[in-house]
Amino acid sequence: MPEVAAVGAIAVRDDMVLLVRRGRAPSIGKWSLPGGRVEPGESDADAVIREVAEETGLAVTVRAFAGEVLRPGPAGITYRIRDYLVEVVAGVEEAGDDATAVAWVPFALLASHNPTDGLVEALRQWGALP
Repeated sequence: MPEVAAVGAIAVRDDMVLLVRRGRAPSIGKWSLPGGRVEPGESDADAVIREVAEETGLAVTVRAFAGEVLRPGPAGITYRIRDYLVEVVAGVEEAGDDATAVAWVPFALLASHNPTDGLVEALRQWGALP
């Protein structure tokens, strides 16, 4: 089964986490962390910065590795997603690329906000949520 390297960004402020609504498979219509594939020759940090800018219009600084998950994708692909804690440093939220919406979601509402499978559990396990 082929594996695809991917990254995600965990941005937190004022008891809220930054999420995007996915516009493409897998998990179309669900809310997830901004992120995506790592391009050939690209570092994880560079991929995080690029993906957040493309999907949300925000500029971030990568702070620390948070954790890794494996998620099934189309046609037998497995995504190895490495998530990083980030700090938003500039920009205005605006959905772009394959995101149909972007929002700061309160921690208390995250589980009821139609998140991608396993997102809430992973964030809690990694200590990114209270």
